[in-house]
Amino acid sequence: MEVKDSYILLPQPIEEEAVLLLKNAGIKVVIAPDPKPETVAPLMKKAKGIILRTGIKITNELISQAENLWTISRTGAGVDNVDVTACSKEGIIVTSSIGANSTSVAEHTISLILALFKQLFLMDKEVRRGNFGIRYKNLPKDLRGKILGVVGFGKIGSLVAKSCYDIFDMKIIAFDPILPEEIKKRYIEWVKFLSLEELLKEADVVSIHIPLNKDTKGFIDLEKISLMKPDAFIVNTSRGGVIKEKDLIKALQDRIIAGAGLDVFEKEPIDKNNPLLSMDNVILTPHSAALTKECVVRMATEAAKRVIDLFNGYIPEHIVNPEVLSMEKWKFLKNKQS
Repeated sequence: MEVKDSYILLPQPIEEEAVLLLKNAGIKVVIAPDPKPETVAPLMKKAKGIILRTGIKITNELISQAENLWTISRTGAGVDNVDVTACSKEGIIVTSSIGANSTSVAEHTISLILALFKQLFLMDKEVRRGNFGIRYKNLPKDLRGKILGVVGFGKIGSLVAKSCYDIFDMKIIAFDPILPEEIKKRYIEWVKFLSLEELLKEADVVSIHIPLNKDTKGFIDLEKISLMKPDAFIVNTSRGGVIKEKDLIKALQDRIIAGAGLDVFEKEPIDKNNPLLSMDNVILTPHSAALTKECVVRMATEAAKRVIDLFNGYIPEHIVNPEVLSMEKWKFLKNKQS
């Protein structure tokens, strides 16, 4: 297939730098008026590729509308808004920009940890109220020497851990049941791998870095949160669904733990009547950890480059369902290095 004959669908606009890459490669770009399924569905028919943000889920129903869809390229790292099983059945290559947002999300995670330990949101509010004397309550705490528990020791989790270890001399414990033992051994000098229960009991702050799937949905519930120290914090910059939100709310209301830093929620945007909005021991951000000026360009351009590579006959990076490459339709693909 000639690149100039391609048609890429954008259910939502992406950064101009990425659009320019596609156009310079001779690829036609169509942007949906809005990301509603009923709007996107008729545009699926002639699409050979989709560059996907988070505003819509590409379901089996939408996939069935496509006549010759080659690939879905996610701008972010997660693919929970793609029916990967349906894509694999149809031989559609699904890719993600995993790694492109690592430093941005790690920075955001550390910012939430700092905000909680230093009680920045409370300090700001009290100063604005004229209560300068809040300084004498000594509410902030040092990170130095505290225990960071990392749940999910992948690219982002390990980066958060290394930063906290190097900068604040924090003690690092981790839980990751799928990380190979040979890789765990690389960290043996500064990371102690424990069971989840042991980690929750020991950590002064728990940072969640796991994908959302059928095995991790509701993974952190009230029973697990109750294992934590009463003065401990929990931070989640992965996906809202990995924590049972109603359980977390109860734990925060009952002061089972000291507080939480949340960038993600079970329902987004967050409901206006969600109890989290009125709590004084929570800091909330709008799923914005990866949405820095630099990172959104990085994620979008990487997504565009993978589409261009595929249309030029190369195996794209970061394929989520590599088993499809064994299909006859993809036998022509070659490694870009060769």
